[in-house]
Amino acid sequence: MIELFLPESESTDQLGQALALTRPAQAVVHLQGDLGAGKSTLARALLRALGVQGSIRSPTYTLIERYPLETGEAWHLDLYRIGNAGELDFLGLDEGAADLWLVEWPERGTGGLPPVDLVVALEIDGHGRRGRLHAHSEEGHAWLERLRQSPHLQGVFAP
Repeated sequence: MIELFLPESESTDQLGQALALTRPAQAVVHLQGDLGAGKSTLARALLRALGVQGSIRSPTYTLIERYPLETGEAWHLDLYRIGNAGELDFLGLDEGAADLWLVEWPERGTGGLPPVDLVVALEIDGHGRRGRLHAHSEEGHAWLERLRQSPHLQGVFAP
């Protein structure tokens, strides 16, 4: 696990960039936290760092936004408005179709999502945010190790 303090929005952007620069070729990321904790901000920063141009919309109402990447496609899902995992069938999600899954409110899709590699839990802490990154697969553990070595994290975030 990695614990971080993100004192300002630029820190969240830096975390997104570090995640993008160290990510595996295929990954499923669960973004957890209350409303306003910074899940969409982090997803937007990660997608920008992966080269996504133009508008990066929150999938609050569409449930899913798809973004082309150099190597394939990223999906950003917001499951806040679904009642159960069965509703995911209507989105036409094919587990192998996306290289990167960024899933907000993943607990609402339990049983209908591919296995998670990395969980990023965010919470408001004073004027900043606290982040906890947990690996849930071999690839997730390798990703965390790359993050620990990343110059984008070293010296920037207080543990």
